[in-house]
Order: sequence, then C-alpha cells, then structure tokens
Amino acid sequence: MAARPKARKRKAIAFIAADTSEAKAARDRLIARYGGVTPGKADIVVALGGDGFMLQTLHRFMNTGTPIYGMNCGSVGFLMNEFRATGLRGRLDTALSSVVRPLAMVATDRNGKEHTAFAINEVSLLRQSYQAAKLRIAIDGKVRMEELICDGILVATPAGSTAYNLSAHGPILPIYAPLLAITPISAFRPRTWRGALVPDRVEIRIEMLEAKKRPVNVVADNVEFKSVVDVTIKQELKAQSVIMFDPDHSWDERILSEQFRY
Repeated sequence: MAARPKARKRKAIAFIAADTSEAKAARDRLIARYGGVTPGKADIVVALGGDGFMLQTLHRFMNTGTPIYGMNCGSVGFLMNEFRATGLRGRLDTALSSVVRPLAMVATDRNGKEHTAFAINEVSLLRQSYQAAKLRIAIDGKVRMEELICDGILVATPAGSTAYNLSAHGPILPIYAPLLAITPISAFRPRTWRGALVPDRVEIRIEMLEAKKRPVNVVADNVEFKSVVDVTIKQELKAQSVIMFDPDHSWDERILSEQFRY
C-alpha cells in the first residue's frame, strides 16, 4: 500500500501594522481570518502600512532570516504588495524573495563623536542652514571630487534608487545590480555634475569642508545625526534582510515599469 504524502506544514504568520487606523484595522481583519503568532515564532511576517513602515520592519528583522511580505495600507507602497484580505496563504506560497544588503554608515560629528547606522535605501547628507554644503568625495581613499557645492548628496542602493534618489534625478538601478548611485542634490558647482555609479564593493568617504560655517546633517534611512564632519559609507556584506513580492508584481517588474513611466 502506497504511503500517503506528508501534509505540508502551514507557515506561521505574524501580522504587524503601522500606527494608523487603516493599518491596524487591516491587521485585526487578517488575524481574525488567518490567526497569527508573535513575530519571534513566525515563518513569515506580514507588514501592513507604507514604505516607511516597511523600511522599519526590514531593519527590525535584519539577519533573522525571516522574510517580510508587505501589503500597502499607506500612500506610496513601492515596497509593498497590493492589499487583499483573501487568498493570502496562496500568495505567500508563490511570492518571490529578494535579499537586500544595507549600507553601513560611520559618521563623525564636530565634537569627535562617532555614529554608526545601517541604510537599506540610502544615506543622504543635507545642508543644515541657509549656507550650501561644501563637500569633498573620495572613493577607496582617492579623492575624485575636490569640491562640490550643493544642498546635499546621497548614496543609494538599488533598493533605494527609486526613492529619494529618483526624486533627485538619480538613476534607477535593477535590484541585483552590483552598483551604488551617488547623486547630488541641487548641485551649484560644478553645476553640470549629475552624479556617478560606483561598484558596490568600494568605500565612499565624504568630507565636509568649512564644516562650522556650512553645517551638514546625515540621514541613514530614518536615523539622523547632526553637524557631521565626515561620513564613510560601504556595503555591509554580513547583514541582510529578505523581502517578498507577488510574482506578477516583482521588484524587477516594478523597476522596469518605473523606468518607462512617462
């Protein structure tokens, strides 16, 4: 007599929500339909909110191996799947996973204090006052731009290339491209410089010139440090988060669609 095939174990799902009435109502609705476990016991975490909440969740579960499946209950939702209460388990079974590796940022402020943070989307440097920032840019220890006068600059991963980077007219990068985008924000001099693409293995160092007169803040995703004098950025190969998308709306498809949007 043939043995019966083993029943496939149902994946344990944790539902977490942004601090909005819409996201919380969606969470309660899904828990009532599918049940739910605490995040520490979950095989998959379903995040309900917008892109900002998704970034927070990817940071929270970094290096745990737990994949994050987002459903949009916010305004933008580029990192999210469409919200539907029905058919969730089937969607999770067919979803495609992508690994994202963060940037590791080390910044020194004008008091000599060192700050560290990870950035999944981008590290951005922004002028703090009416004075334009004056920056020096080095790649792997070699100065590539002696002086850039601008409102700021950002270093974006492929995952973040469609966010702030795109708004600053930076290039869109396919998710698995081994590149980082360096994009100026309102460059004044040299006015024609549009930024650069660099291999993701390099170390980028940005030094603030005339830092006292022209104070600059640095932001790694949603973590900000004020009055920095130099910032070092490189990809952290030992850290990773896992994000899941429906196969008919994968990250690759989103990036292609964004590039042909008009």
